[in-house]
Amino acid sequence: MLTVNTTRPAGPAGRITRVETLMLGTAWRDFAYVRLHTDEGLTGVGEITHPYRPRETCALTEAMGHRHLIGADPFDTEEIWLRMYQGDFLRGGDVGGIVVSGVDQALHDLMGKALGVPVYRLTGGATRDRVRVYANGWYTGEREPEIFAAKAKETVARGYTALKFDPFGAGLHHLEKAELRRSVDLVAAVREAVGPDVDLFVEGHARFGTGTARQLVDALAPYEPGWFEEPLPWTLIERYAELRERAPFPISGGEHFHNRHEYKQLFATRAVDIVQPDLSMAGGFTELRKIAAEADTHGMTVAPHNSNSPLCTTASVHAVLGITNFQILETFDGLLEPYVFDAVKGALPVVDGHIELPTAPGLGIELVDEVFEEHPPSHRFWNMFAEGWEKRNRT
Repeated sequence: MLTVNTTRPAGPAGRITRVETLMLGTAWRDFAYVRLHTDEGLTGVGEITHPYRPRETCALTEAMGHRHLIGADPFDTEEIWLRMYQGDFLRGGDVGGIVVSGVDQALHDLMGKALGVPVYRLTGGATRDRVRVYANGWYTGEREPEIFAAKAKETVARGYTALKFDPFGAGLHHLEKAELRRSVDLVAAVREAVGPDVDLFVEGHARFGTGTARQLVDALAPYEPGWFEEPLPWTLIERYAELRERAPFPISGGEHFHNRHEYKQLFATRAVDIVQPDLSMAGGFTELRKIAAEADTHGMTVAPHNSNSPLCTTASVHAVLGITNFQILETFDGLLEPYVFDAVKGALPVVDGHIELPTAPGLGIELVDEVFEEHPPSHRFWNMFAEGWEKRNRT
C-alpha cells in the first residue's frame, strides 16, 4: 500500500506520468499550483499556495510526485493520500499538508474529467443550489473608521451579505487601551455602515493573550459579530473553551491544522463553535469530508478558510456542496487583478455574494501557461505583525 501499485487495472483516467508545478505573481502574494498529467492525455490541477513558502511547496510537490505519484491511478485517492502522508513520513506541518492537499484536488479533477462530471458529484453531490461566500481583503488601506466604513459599504453594494476583517493592526499579545479602543471603533463603524443584517466576522489571527482576548469578547459583543476568529494562539488551545463560555457569539478557528490528526485536540477540547479547514491546507477533498463529519458529531458548523486564488475558491465550492453542516465560504477573489482569472481559466465567479453550481467536468479549470509566463512570482514577503500590514505592503 505504501508503494505505487501498477499491477491493478487502471481506471478511466489512466496512470500519472508527469507532475508539474507553476507559480503566479500578484500584488498580494504568489500563488502556486500542481498539474498532473496521465497517459490518457488528461490533466488535473490543484492549488499548493503557501502564504510565505510557495517555492518550498513546489519543490516538495515535485519530489513527492516522483516518490509517490508516477504510475499511480488517480482514482486511488485514499491509497495515494496515505502513501504521501505515511510513506513520506509527514508528521503534520504546513508545507507537507499543502502539498498533499493540492495533489488531492488534482486527483479529483482528473477523476471528474475522466468521468465527464463535476467533482462535487464524486464527493456527496449537492445539498444546496448555490454557495454563500463572504468577502475578505476589502479593507486594505488606512485604519480609520470612516475608511473602513466606506469600503464596507462598497463591498456590500457589490452583493456580499457577509464581511470579514482584522481591525487590530500590528497588535500582538496585548493591546494598550487606546489601541483596543481604536480597533473596536473600526468594528463599530463597519457595523453602523452596513446595518444589522450583514454578517460581520472579526479576525484575530491567533495573536492575543488570554486577558486581552477576554477584553475583546466583552467589547465586541454590542456589534454582534457572526464569529470571533482565532482570538488566541493555538499553543493555548486548551484556553479556547473559556472564551466560548464567556462570548455571546461563536468562536471559530482551525485553518492552521493540516489533517484530521491535528484536529483531534480541537475537537477534544471543544475549542470552537465553527471549524475552518482550508481545502488547500487540511488535506484536500479526501480529508475535508472527514473533518466536517467529525465537526458534525460535536455540533459544530464548517466555514472553510480560503485565503488562496480563485482555483481554491472553485474547488472549495465543489467540496462544500456535499457538506450538510456547511455555513459559509471565505473568498479574497475581489482583491485580485483580472489576469489572475485569465491564468486559472474557468474559475467560478462570485455573483451577489454567492457562487452557483458548477457544471463543467472536474473542477472546470485550466491553467494558462502564457499568463503565468507574463506574471512570474515576486518572492516578496509581507508581515501581518508589522505596522501597516493591512495595506498589503511587502518587502
